[in-house]
This record gives sequence, C-alpha cells and structure tokens, in this order.
Amino acid sequence: MNNTEFEFAPEDFKLVGAEKISRVDEAFPSKPIWKEVLTRFAQNKGAVVGIIFIIIVLTMAIAGPHMAGHTYESQIITHQNLAPRIPGLEKIGVFNGTEKMHTSTGTVIQNKYISEDPSVPTGLEKIYYWFGTDVLGRDIFTRTWTGTRISLYIALVAVIVDMCFGMIYGLVSGYFGGKVDMVLQRFSEILNGIPTLVIVTLLILVFKPGLVTITIALAITGWIGMSRIARAQVLKLKEQEFILASKTLGAKNLFIIFKEILPNIFGQLIIMSMFSIPNAIFTEAFLAFIGLGVPAPLASLGSLISDAFKSFTTHPYMIVFPVIVLAIIMLSFNMMADGLRDAFDPKMKEM
Repeated sequence: MNNTEFEFAPEDFKLVGAEKISRVDEAFPSKPIWKEVLTRFAQNKGAVVGIIFIIIVLTMAIAGPHMAGHTYESQIITHQNLAPRIPGLEKIGVFNGTEKMHTSTGTVIQNKYISEDPSVPTGLEKIYYWFGTDVLGRDIFTRTWTGTRISLYIALVAVIVDMCFGMIYGLVSGYFGGKVDMVLQRFSEILNGIPTLVIVTLLILVFKPGLVTITIALAITGWIGMSRIARAQVLKLKEQEFILASKTLGAKNLFIIFKEILPNIFGQLIIMSMFSIPNAIFTEAFLAFIGLGVPAPLASLGSLISDAFKSFTTHPYMIVFPVIVLAIIMLSFNMMADGLRDAFDPKMKEM
C-alpha cells in the first residue's frame, strides 16, 4: 500500500471568528404563568370566538329587554302570532313580516302587518317585532333576552357552587384521606345516586316552583363532579417532596391545602368549572321544558322553547330564536373551556 503525502495550503484553513459575529447566548426574561396562559389562550381561535360570543350574549342580556319598548309580561292580543319584522331588512324582502303557514288545507303565505285591502289599515304598518310575537301577543325578542339572563344566572350559580363547595369538599377529602375520605365519598355517592329530577320534584312540594327551587337543586348535586376532580388532583400531589418539606417545617394542614396544593391545581379546577356551566344551563332548560322551571309569566329559554313547541307546525319562528341563543351560549362556554384547558396544560392538546 502506497503512502500518500498531503500538502496543506494556507487557503485550506479558515480562522474562526474572523467574521466578527458575537456568539454570546441570549437570555430571555421569564414570564409569569398567567401571561403564558393568556398568550396561549389568545392564540386559540376557537376560544377567542367563544368568549366574544359570550360577551355579545351578556351585553344583549343586559340591554336587550330594554331595546324593544316591551316587558317580558306585556300582552297585546291584537298583536298575536306576528312574524319577525326588522327595519331596513324588510325592504330587501328579509324579515318583512311575511310567514308561510302549513295548514291542513295547504300552504298559506300571509303578512299580518299589512292589510290585503289598502283602504283598510291594520294599525301595524309602523310596528316592528324583531323576533315576532307569541300566541298571547308578547314580544319574543324581549322574552328571549330575559330568559338569557336566567341562563347566565344559572351559569354563575354553577361556578359559585363548584368553586366554593365542590372544590373545598374535594380538597379536604383527598388531603386527609382515611376515614374522612371514606365518609365524604360515600355521602357524595349516595347524593349523586338521586336523580336531579327527583330532587326538584321533592323541592317543589316544599317550595314554590321557581328560580329559587332550581338554584337549590343545582346546589345540592352540582358540586359532585368538581369535588371528584379536586380530590384526584390532591391525591397526586400530597405525597410530593414539596408537600413533605412543608410538613417537616411545621406548616399547618390548612396552609398546605390552600397555599401549597391549591395553586398547583387551580387551572384544572377552573377548566372543570367552565365545563360544568353548559351542563347546568341545559339542566335548567330541560326542567323548564317539562314544566318544572320558572313560573309564568317569567320566561327562561327552556320555557320559551316549551311554549313555542306547541306552535312549531304553524309558527316555527317562535322556537328558532330561543334555540339559537341557547345553542350559542352552550357552544361558546364549551369552546372557552376547551381553550382554557389547552392554555393551562398544552400537553393535553397532543394527547
């Protein structure tokens, strides 16, 4: 095998650093966890859309009942069964008060705002009902946004019950364990075994049907899901080193629960609370639909859907708007909760 000799020329070598480019590592300032959560939440388009719709619905629930000049209980019999009519849109043939009725004799197209005989005015030529009226001549627009207030109130009750009772119940049960955990869990299982419909029916025998009865029914059973999530999270953390270090340094139980454990699981608890809101709203709507909701003439979205269902074949517009608002509320809270889950725990999105 022949030996090969290599000769190196000066141009074969290049001096490192000749380009005079600084290679010092760049240090990025740390961000608080809440800023990171908000940044990830803002990057989730679905969550942003959900919270925008929630703000719109909340604004309409506050201002809507005062916009049409009617109250949720005012009745004008001569204005009954009027189709939706909106200023401006009527000129292009949309929401102009015309409705197509399907009867046993066939399809009938009519507009009660305008008389077929121009010489005989109806007195409704300058009247506008944006969502139409019901069989008693009540403004559906006003009643829909009044019912939205009840749905948002139920959402607030669900959050308060979850965070003030369910969270504490689960924290105490999971942290102390043993007999305390066994007694608390058996109690919650027995309570969870009773259907909500049965609880509401029994409460109606004691209290009058209404919003207070529904609130008590949700407060009795609505916290169980949150307590289980809180308990599971505590069981994962209570044997960690930082908890043992706090105990060694003489920290009290309440300090460990609310200062050491709670901040580490608060994100998961918020997510669970947001997911419980659509369930609570649907429960109220279902109870109102079967006649166990708020008493007339007060309206909720469930009672509006129940009343409009009776006239669905002849006047379908009565049920459309309450259903759309209810669907927007539930979908928006679900989208916001999903965005919060991804923001607090980005790894969940990859699973």
